[in-house]
Amino acid sequence: MITTKRVVTPKELEDAFFVRQKVFVDEQDVPVHLEMDEHDQSAVHFVAYDDEMPIGAGRIREPEPGVAKVERVCILPQYRGKHLGNLMMETMESYAKEANLTTVKLNAQSYAVPFYEKLLYQITSPEFMDAGIPHRAMQKKL
Repeated sequence: MITTKRVVTPKELEDAFFVRQKVFVDEQDVPVHLEMDEHDQSAVHFVAYDDEMPIGAGRIREPEPGVAKVERVCILPQYRGKHLGNLMMETMESYAKEANLTTVKLNAQSYAVPFYEKLLYQITSPEFMDAGIPHRAMQKKL
């Protein structure tokens, strides 16, 4: 059974970091020092499981009052195309609403822009490079 949740235990945080390592570092060649950053200590983390196996991750920061910055959203390759990204985003947006955050911002890898547009995010920047990967800034009002 697939579940998503806010991370509350050290094991769950380890599981989220495991998925990020597999997707961003191993698959996309993002250097570890860019993937694991200073914001990991203060961000609110989320993890998705298939039973007890970690399969997805993401985090939210509040860089300015009322703004949720969604980052590091990823799903293991064998689980993509099964709407788990939608489930992760629903979980993260629900948390943002409960925390009284009114805007969600994110930097989407350019190939993922159509996914976020289906979730009603709007592009707010020209394309830019981050960790050698093209991105677009996007946002949505909650």
